[in-house]
Amino acid sequence: MDIMKLTAIELGKKIKSGEITCVEATKAYLERIEVLDKEINSFITVDSDGAIKQAEEVQAKIDSGELTGPLAGVPVAIKDNMCVSGMCTTCSSNILNNFVPTYTATAVEKLKDAGAVIIGKTNMDEFAMGSTTETSFYGVTKNPWNLEKVPGGSSGGSAAAVAAEEIPYALGSDTGGSIRQPAAFCGVTGIKPTYGRVSRYGLVAYGSSLDQIGPIAKDVADCAAVLDIICKYDDKDSTSYKDASEDFSSALIDDVKGMKIGIPRDYFAEGIDEEVKSSVLAAAEVLREKGAIVEEFDLGMVEYAIPAYYIIASAEASSNLERFDGVKYGYRTKEYRDLHNMYKKSRSEGFGAEVKRRIMLGSFVLSSGYYDAYYVKALKTKALIKKAFDDAFEKYDVILGPCAPTTAPKLGQSLTDPIKMYLGDIYTVSVNLAGIPGISLPCGYDKDGMPIGLQLLGQAFDEKTIIRAAYSYECTRNYVRPAYLEERGL
Repeated sequence: MDIMKLTAIELGKKIKSGEITCVEATKAYLERIEVLDKEINSFITVDSDGAIKQAEEVQAKIDSGELTGPLAGVPVAIKDNMCVSGMCTTCSSNILNNFVPTYTATAVEKLKDAGAVIIGKTNMDEFAMGSTTETSFYGVTKNPWNLEKVPGGSSGGSAAAVAAEEIPYALGSDTGGSIRQPAAFCGVTGIKPTYGRVSRYGLVAYGSSLDQIGPIAKDVADCAAVLDIICKYDDKDSTSYKDASEDFSSALIDDVKGMKIGIPRDYFAEGIDEEVKSSVLAAAEVLREKGAIVEEFDLGMVEYAIPAYYIIASAEASSNLERFDGVKYGYRTKEYRDLHNMYKKSRSEGFGAEVKRRIMLGSFVLSSGYYDAYYVKALKTKALIKKAFDDAFEKYDVILGPCAPTTAPKLGQSLTDPIKMYLGDIYTVSVNLAGIPGISLPCGYDKDGMPIGLQLLGQAFDEKTIIRAAYSYECTRNYVRPAYLEERGL
């Protein structure tokens, strides 16, 4: 039995039936990480001893009948901006290189309660600021489909780990596409739930009004199973939705007859690669053939999404990152004259270039002379973008489009032109501004064999409809492993 080729649900079934133990599965993934991760760099922290100990405890609970869920005993990786008690949580930044939290994020706690075995923490763009996982203090993560390409970001470590089969599934966070875009670049599936669906308690904040935790896995069923576990009301998070719990797996139905799907013309204007465009439209045609009603329409407000997003996200980041000053925890400069100098040097040495860029932008738009001109205007634009989606969902059940205008770029290509990198988020950021759910799944490959991602968007708190549409489309395709793994016989 090749454990690595199993989905998370398939592995959970085999553990429950006794074909394999939780400890054996955990050791197999730890060995896989040892073999592969020197090249890919998906992980920042791997807790081998802790994972095996967890696996032994979980196996005992499975044997006693205490744990019966579909993912009990299945290993998981956590993006390194979610706190896990006793495990270093760095946000891929030098400023938190020695931070070990005393509490665990609610979403992670829910997984542990369901019998998940936490293997380690995955690499990411520093403080989730980036689209390529190249801004990490711990080095770049590489795309398992082609080691010369980026895995996307900021949850690139989680997406690459799943694609390389170093882990069956992982948690990521999505502020402006950071689950969906790396899932698209790495040929896996990722869901950004509705804002408020998953507790943000224990998630180190980038943009508090935009951040949302979600799963990355091989297929839609695995993602739905994870949502079943982590979507719970949490009184420790003031933005948590009272009725967050739902049976998402019940939406895994291969039937889209009569479903109304809208395709925004704005998404297929200039800037999109022809191969991406044709693959996404071909996916729409598949759903049409399965009985969906597919129409083109004008969404509007698309050109305003990027500036509004980066103003709001940077403003919130500059506020959220104020707390990292070298006083109570994290990095502190070795030599300083006084308190003010210690703040300045600790932050200058602790933060990377992209984080500094966004802090400065955020501080600028929040300053007294520019607050109304930029920040308030961006908030008004955010409301208009939300209204544009609300109007669209009066006509359509699902909005279909690309996840990114291109496939994964080469390493180093994006960092030389930050504006171009920001523009690459054009199809994802508006989803966070509107607070609606989105799913990304593979729908084709470019001439170089790199994956292309299809994005399906739904109304707020209607994840089940996009899960159903995604599952129905997925039923027409087989999961494809990266050629890199096949070539190495892995």
